[in-house]
Amino acid sequence: MNETLARRLTGAAGIATAAALILEVPLYFVYSGPPTDANVLARLLIGIFALAFLLVFVTGLRELVRRVNPEYEWAGTLAFAAGLAYCTVTLVSSGLEAGAVIAADRRIDPTITVNGTYILYGTIGRVLLALFLTALGYAISRTGMLPRWTARSAYVLAAANLAFAPSLFFGNAPSHFYAANGWGTTAMMGAILSYWLLALGISTVRSARGARGATGTALPAGRRVPQPQR
Repeated sequence: MNETLARRLTGAAGIATAAALILEVPLYFVYSGPPTDANVLARLLIGIFALAFLLVFVTGLRELVRRVNPEYEWAGTLAFAAGLAYCTVTLVSSGLEAGAVIAADRRIDPTITVNGTYILYGTIGRVLLALFLTALGYAISRTGMLPRWTARSAYVLAAANLAFAPSLFFGNAPSHFYAANGWGTTAMMGAILSYWLLALGISTVRSARGARGATGTALPAGRRVPQPQR
């Protein structure tokens, strides 16, 4: 796979991830009380597809870092590992919620009832995302594989995620902004991430226009010059 195709595939996966997350988040606010089983299972299914797309996205980002500047492959690998861990943790959380809803004989709100997911969605997820965003921001800034704003915004979003790491000390009321499972800790941060991924995915697809094919050397500004012919 050449770099142009890799950028297009990675960008498309980022856009697909964002689209699924943007569709999922509002479903958490449809009901003021316990939601219907259909609502919970639908949003979890959408979330599972979002995480599948995210796996493709983080894998593609690692490949792009390696192709543009192998010296910083370690940063791309760190971002990939953190992204993979985040996907795994969130998939486990989704499984716990779905199982509880399927087994219950009445409506339940799994964001409250399934207490094992409190810090999986909250503190653990926030720390893993902060690590992913920091590593990705560093890789982008050092390789110049994407515009500078993508690296800077990754650092800002990483700091925002870290700010919610102590939320596990503030109870389990979803209606509270800073609770372990609060709407700020989970839903708001998820919404911000989705729109950031949308912008990043679009930027990655657009960057394919100036990417090299099978040969060529990357320049920090994102331009390419052909290698000497032998």
